[in-house]
Amino acid sequence: MDLSSLNVTIIGGGIGGLACALALGQHGADVTVLEQAEEITEVGAGLQISPNGLRVIDALGLRDALAAQSVRGQAVSLRNGETGAEVARLDLTRLGENQSYLFVHRADLIDLLSKTARARGIGIRLLQKATGVHPGDRPRIDMANGDHRDADVVIGADGLHSVVRPHVTRTKAPFFTGQVAWRAIVPNTTGHPPHARVHMGPGRHMVTYPLRDGASLNVVAVEERRDWTAEGWSQTDDPNTLRAAFAGFDAEVHQILSQAKAPGVWGLFRHPVADRWFAPGVALLGDAAHPTLPFLAQGANMALEDAWVLADSLAHAVTVDAALEAYQIRRKGRVRRVINAASRNARNYHLSPGPVRFAAHTALGLLSTYAPGRMLGRFDWLYRYDVTRERRG
Repeated sequence: MDLSSLNVTIIGGGIGGLACALALGQHGADVTVLEQAEEITEVGAGLQISPNGLRVIDALGLRDALAAQSVRGQAVSLRNGETGAEVARLDLTRLGENQSYLFVHRADLIDLLSKTARARGIGIRLLQKATGVHPGDRPRIDMANGDHRDADVVIGADGLHSVVRPHVTRTKAPFFTGQVAWRAIVPNTTGHPPHARVHMGPGRHMVTYPLRDGASLNVVAVEERRDWTAEGWSQTDDPNTLRAAFAGFDAEVHQILSQAKAPGVWGLFRHPVADRWFAPGVALLGDAAHPTLPFLAQGANMALEDAWVLADSLAHAVTVDAALEAYQIRRKGRVRRVINAASRNARNYHLSPGPVRFAAHTALGLLSTYAPGRMLGRFDWLYRYDVTRERRG
């Protein structure tokens, strides 16, 4: 399908929406991004771009620019939270040529994508809040100010609380996972290396990794509990509550958490993958279709993969609806596998002392020590996946 005459409106100026705009722009589509905020920005959060997501960044022509603002990860280190001893290591230097693993400040990636989009002629409209969409041959978007916008294709890249999703598929209520997460960025005063460290303990874990020039650390901490707080990052918590949750952990964890000032806090909910990702002329992308828990560091990477596949499907199908159906077929099985793997990680990180944890940690330690290549190979299905060379059909 010739996209040069296709008008596409993307609702949501996050990573997935901007990446999709750039991918569609490469095929000649006329793309407009609607963002409800005053500016496209992100603050106070890091993310991990693994090789599968980085391939999309590379295909968009932005690999070197992103790498210049990132820390190249050397390892994922699984650690006993109580003692600080390393249990096992995933050696990321074994990924091979052109398979970097980057620790990125989310604001830097958003800034790079938005500036590139504007430079390539993609329209970004701020303070544009959509309230709904009407699928059809020429889908219509309802705006909060009472206006309406028409397009040939509408893409809902508007996240967890998508206003597009209810118009595409029936929604199912999420359920609380019994876990609450905190997020913070603190100074790197521990000499933290370019590793993602997973400090594991009974019913809780904490992930740390350096950002930008290594002067700061991204911190995500998770605790199992019965009570919960709302989804989203807008709430802050008393840092003493966070410190108390990890009081039994080692000295490095204490030093890191002593610098947390006003950590964000939110409840972790499991959302079912949407039954349908498309309706006539309308598609869902990223968290709007398939929110994932943050235990495999794949939320941003899945949005990048979605963005590329959706643009590629539109460029190589005969009709819009055929393209959107092909997009769902190409993506749904992949994201289900990723989401299930992320959910399993939560259980593995939170094992209590006893025979099960001893056996699990011993097996991981032996594997990473005596067969490091095999240890990394367990993730070939994830990291070696390349949507930019994926076979269609």
